[in-house]
Amino acid sequence: MINAISQSDFRRRATVAVLFVAFLFGLILLRLGTLQIWQFDNFATKAENNRVALLPIQAPRGLILDRYGLVLARNDAGFSAEIEPFKVEDKEGLIASLRDLLKLSEGDIRRFKRAVADARKFDSVPIKTRLTDEEVAKLAARLTQLPGVKLERRAIRSYPFGLHGAHLLGHIGRISKRDQERLERDDLSDTYFGVTHIGKLGLEKSYESALKGEIGFQRMEVTASGRIVRELDIRPAEPGQNISLSIDFELQQLVENLYGQRKGAAVVLSPKTGEILALVSMPTFDPNLFIDGIDPELWNGLNNSPNKPLLNRAIRGIYPPGSTYKPFMAFAALASGERRPSDTISDPGYFLLDNHRFRDSKPEGHGTVDMKKSIVVSSDTYYYKLAFDMGVDKIFKHISPFGFGALTGIDIDGEVAGILPSTSWKKKRFGKDWFPGETPSIGIGQGYNAFTMLQLARGTAAIANGGRLVTPHLVRQIEEPSNKNKLLLDPPAERTLALEEDWIKLVHEAMREVNISGTGANVFRGAKYAAAGKTGTAQVFTIGQNEKYQANKIPERLRDHSLFIAFAPIEDPKVAMAIVVENGGFGAAAAAPIARKVLDFLLVEQAAKGRTLP
Repeated sequence: MINAISQSDFRRRATVAVLFVAFLFGLILLRLGTLQIWQFDNFATKAENNRVALLPIQAPRGLILDRYGLVLARNDAGFSAEIEPFKVEDKEGLIASLRDLLKLSEGDIRRFKRAVADARKFDSVPIKTRLTDEEVAKLAARLTQLPGVKLERRAIRSYPFGLHGAHLLGHIGRISKRDQERLERDDLSDTYFGVTHIGKLGLEKSYESALKGEIGFQRMEVTASGRIVRELDIRPAEPGQNISLSIDFELQQLVENLYGQRKGAAVVLSPKTGEILALVSMPTFDPNLFIDGIDPELWNGLNNSPNKPLLNRAIRGIYPPGSTYKPFMAFAALASGERRPSDTISDPGYFLLDNHRFRDSKPEGHGTVDMKKSIVVSSDTYYYKLAFDMGVDKIFKHISPFGFGALTGIDIDGEVAGILPSTSWKKKRFGKDWFPGETPSIGIGQGYNAFTMLQLARGTAAIANGGRLVTPHLVRQIEEPSNKNKLLLDPPAERTLALEEDWIKLVHEAMREVNISGTGANVFRGAKYAAAGKTGTAQVFTIGQNEKYQANKIPERLRDHSLFIAFAPIEDPKVAMAIVVENGGFGAAAAAPIARKVLDFLLVEQAAKGRTLP
């Protein structure tokens, strides 16, 4: 009985064991089928990916050239020493090993640490770029002893003219975490896979999509340890497009040199096309310092400097226009019907409103003044009274068509709109009503008025060309480097202002007379062309009613700004401009001499070389 039970139990247990083993084999066969049949393509791809590595090939960035083909931003071949921080445990020890090998400065090390903090997770970060042949040889011999260190050959962006043109060219920099977040937000991160640099400022940023090119790839066969066996295939990188500017870089350098150590901004453009010939902001900076990250101490010095070298004053600096506003006020008076050209006032040297005396720059006054004379002699009294009679909202209505208080649409990022005041503007900005006593100063370009030199140059161009408000622009054409095909950009939009011919003729004659017998006469004496102009002196702070302004008794930063607008030749204007020299004093003293040299250069020197403007 016991044996019979034992045999029966044995057979039952054996059956269960066999069934269990069969079940296991079934699972194994099912898994093998899944792997070999249903998921074959997926795992084959993974195996191929483990065997094949994709190595990005950086695309050469497009060149930036001036209107005559001078290269302003290029790519220099060179070697850089780079560290992959995610592969390094002891960064300080590694830096110490490289310090003597590569002759690293404290600035190099500070810049590297800042770049690491801002870099994407798996980026390599350069600790030194533009290595010498000796440094390349030394590093190559030690690479096996320096895990995480790479010797990279790459095109290094270079701005050969350094400080000159920095604000308009801008610069590139390594893609930061913030850049990556923005690219992901704009659904562009896939197009930047393997890309290390991006435009950060100026034209480099505004024309990033044209300049960046398309990255290429090498498919390399690798071992399990990552050693490269052979190249399987390659997709070459596509170079970025070259962009040709309207800028005459000789003129750009000339104007920047004329400023010297002074601060300010200047915009020179063609009144016919809106092409910008020079866009100057002083002081300036060296864009080469930013390409692979900047030394934090140097950055702090630039960023915290009271001279604000990083501020693009041409498109972001706002200034009261001073007396350069008077020709525009003359048009506003005529358009509104508030004045006729023959209407006169008696100018005693002040305008009295209740008990407040608004003083003229000429204490004894200008006598009998009509509209033309008001511009030639720059009568403040005439425009105090005109502004008061018109009121701020009527001024706003007839001045705003010239583009003040609005963006010009220039093809570079960062422009500000400035301020053209009105009652509604003040209410919105300060929550207060407009006071009648605030209006007279508006007429002479003071008070709340605050414009950019770009806006002022554009408005001057509209006077010069008979009432066409052009859109200022910097890029003339884009070129494909592979086939040299040039895409000439369509002229930007423009609109025509409602200015009558008689009004235009009157203002042209008045501004011409400014440079013959008026405030610009000394500067333009002997010019080989007929130029129209208007000086301006803008207060930085207000002195007391009974005080006399004495520049030598106040700090330089509180002295008046010097402004000048001009266009020439008056019979067929080819150049228009607006210039401000901060704290430069009277308009004819600092800004007007720069304008004279600009016109001499373009209309005499360049013309002699056959470089004429349309």
